[in-house]
Amino acid sequence: MCKNLEILFKLYYNVTHKRRPSMTLSVRLNKEDSLLIKKYADFYDMSVSELVRESVFDRIEDEFDLKSYNSAIAEFRADPVTYSLEEVEKELGLR
Repeated sequence: MCKNLEILFKLYYNVTHKRRPSMTLSVRLNKEDSLLIKKYADFYDMSVSELVRESVFDRIEDEFDLKSYNSAIAEFRADPVTYSLEEVEKELGLR
């Protein structure tokens, strides 16, 4: 696993699986952006805090997934070996 991907994974795990002290985040928005965000949160019956929190974690997760994919595809391209389900089951003693 590449070093940056490993660091990102550890950060993602620590943030999503361990309790941390809460923090307050302040964001400056113009009136139009603020209204749009509030209406969007209301439409989905959630608070603005929930919307922002979920959006940020979704973004982090998407980046982690993309980095994981890029790492895996690079590894596969370097050694493009695949196994059928039957071969895997036999190797694991399931057949």
